[in-house]
Amino acid sequence: MRRMVLRVLVVVMLAEGAALMAPASGRADEAANPAFVTRIFPGYRDWKLISVAHEEGNLNDIRAILGNDTAIKAYRENKRPFPEGTVIARISWNYVPSELNNKTFGRAQSFVAGSAPAWYLQFMVKDSKKYAATGGWGYGQFDKDGKPVEESALKTCFPCHLKIEGRDFVFTDYAP
Repeated sequence: MRRMVLRVLVVVMLAEGAALMAPASGRADEAANPAFVTRIFPGYRDWKLISVAHEEGNLNDIRAILGNDTAIKAYRENKRPFPEGTVIARISWNYVPSELNNKTFGRAQSFVAGSAPAWYLQFMVKDSKKYAATGGWGYGQFDKDGKPVEESALKTCFPCHLKIEGRDFVFTDYAP
């Protein structure tokens, strides 16, 4: 009898533990829509630089593209497709003229990073199983306060990256 009670107790405890670990209903996380990344990776600002870029047009920003160790190794070894666990981060700032530098140079020629734009931070995460519907990549965007952007804004990520499928959906080349 005691063994039976003990077994029932263990099963109940395991079920309660599983329920506590399950995400809350309506919570915005990867379980809600597995194509979208909704968490910021700790320490991403300490990752190595892949490249920098300036986007004109509506964005008019300057950005640093960083990679975790898996991404950097793949870039250095020219390995495509990227291996599982690759994470690429993009941090952007408004692209503004430097009045101080331009005054020093005597003409308008210097531009620097200004304030953070609406979509300050982005991530691409390689997990071929989890993100199979989007070429093996998950996409995330965050505002300057670290909050994920609306899901509707993320729906444009994969269609744009799909245009460069032959590059494993990644725009940025490595700038050693």
